[in-house]
Amino acid sequence: MQPSPRALACAVTAALAFAPLHAQEAPASAASSAAPAVASSAPDRVDLDDVRNFSRVYEVIRQAYVEPVDNKTLMKAAISGMLSGLDPHSEYLDKQGLEQLSEDTTGQYSGLGIEVLEVDGALRIISPIDDTPAARAGIKPGDTIVKIDGKAVDPDNVDDMFRRLRGDPGSKVTLTILHEKSDQPVDMHLVRERISVTSVKLRELEPGYVYIRLSQFQDDTAGDLEKKFADYVAKHGQPKGAVLDLRSNPGGLLTSAVAVSDDFLDAGGIVSTRGRLADSNLKFAAHPGDLLNGAPIVLLADNGTASAAEIVAGALKDNHRALIVGRRTFGKGVVQTVLPLDADHAVKLTTARYYTPNGTSIQAEGIKPDIALADLTVNPADNGPELINSEADLRHHLANENAAAGQDIDNDGSAENAKLATEDYTLAQALNILKGLALGHRASVAK
Repeated sequence: MQPSPRALACAVTAALAFAPLHAQEAPASAASSAAPAVASSAPDRVDLDDVRNFSRVYEVIRQAYVEPVDNKTLMKAAISGMLSGLDPHSEYLDKQGLEQLSEDTTGQYSGLGIEVLEVDGALRIISPIDDTPAARAGIKPGDTIVKIDGKAVDPDNVDDMFRRLRGDPGSKVTLTILHEKSDQPVDMHLVRERISVTSVKLRELEPGYVYIRLSQFQDDTAGDLEKKFADYVAKHGQPKGAVLDLRSNPGGLLTSAVAVSDDFLDAGGIVSTRGRLADSNLKFAAHPGDLLNGAPIVLLADNGTASAAEIVAGALKDNHRALIVGRRTFGKGVVQTVLPLDADHAVKLTTARYYTPNGTSIQAEGIKPDIALADLTVNPADNGPELINSEADLRHHLANENAAAGQDIDNDGSAENAKLATEDYTLAQALNILKGLALGHRASVAK
């Protein structure tokens, strides 16, 4: 018996309210007690010949496959195959899968700390998560897992390989990794840990400029951002500008992305979603209240910036609230809704595309940065000390009558900037850009 149209709408609305945008996130609200059933149109009814072919294949496998296969395993494989054939993000979730989704949205689980997507039967790294075994080992967005503990990853075992990334804290695993733009795989020996991801980090780059790092979009990300920003302001005062770092952020909850975007906007659209069902068509707009009071933002992005992180980037870019610096984002512009089938099983189904405030779909294209900046590293120049740097180094020079006592005129900030550039070249360039924006902002406010 099919549920009524009203019941369908209620189920989808409840699910969408907690719809995860990425491959490993929380299930929908328990209020979504059943997946929606959509009546097929007359011209697209299931052909009886297709049903017969399915039954024949099913029986052939049961009778002739090299090893006995029970009915439960075959039915699960059939469902999983049907969903995986739709797109890379739709999948069938059993109890273990639901538990993993719930763990990831809270940032508490045991594993390596990588966001992985199945692409054409391979395991592709979307991004490593900050301060986890994967990040410390040097795994990068775009890398591919070729083997796990010496066993090759292929389309026939990719689901099992995916599960083997998890494990008890302290257990060891060897990943054979093919780095992006490399033809030689390398073995990486990692130890699984209890991953406790803090999605928000703030620090002062230099007086007046704050660095905000968001590594994921979890349940509590917006609240944690607001609290830590308030603590920062209490200690350092209101900043003149901020660098918002979304590099290698694999995404997270739609609701979290909307709330974070709202934290930096006073007005304007944030994101809209459009799907086949009426309740998939949603719009989110900002409310008054900008944490930075209009101070400029430089947003850092790269090819690991995905899903919910792209919603934030798109919202701030289209509202002319931030300058995007770095590389083109991943391009995941679709929404997954977790639709429960019963207490222990659910379907994670792509139900809508999402669009930036200007109506732009970033699906499979990503967001192009305003200022493109390659992922580079720099080293200090190997130059000897200079004996004369300025007039002040000349014998018998005339002193500056307004100079403060004990002032070090050589400390112009270049040493600190060079240190930051050797640690994180992209961040150093973002800070330089932000300073220029802050000067322009102060001049416009003064008029």
